[in-house]
Amino acid sequence: MKIAIGCDHGGLEHKNAIAEHLKENGFEVTDVGIYEQVSVDYPDIATKVTELITKGECELGILVCGTGIGMSIAANKVKGIRAAACSEHFSAKYTRMHNNSNILCLGGRVIGVGTAVELADIFVNTSFEGDRHQRRIDKITKIEENN
Repeated sequence: MKIAIGCDHGGLEHKNAIAEHLKENGFEVTDVGIYEQVSVDYPDIATKVTELITKGECELGILVCGTGIGMSIAANKVKGIRAAACSEHFSAKYTRMHNNSNILCLGGRVIGVGTAVELADIFVNTSFEGDRHQRRIDKITKIEENN
């Protein structure tokens, strides 16, 4: 599976640890930056990751900023993206199972590096259940198409 990952200045340490963990576990990781501790605008990074997903070059994405909220807001502006800001295990699992989320957003100032790696691991290893949940995803898609 191909995973796109990126961060702003609030998530560099977390992004690097997650990318390394995913690579060690056989995932192909496309890291869109940042690569050193410099201030950047999170919408620019979110755009890079969402483009990789919408073009079909990556199946899932992970974005890290200070809270995960800014990245999720920016990513969710893109048609076909379902980004979820998560800070605990249950949400990271169920956003994949029930919402078929394709981007996990994490807060580098909210959770520790170890928790971030665990949440990323849960996210990429959980499958969408489909069935009744697909009906709901279809309704979300309809909202996108109408706006």
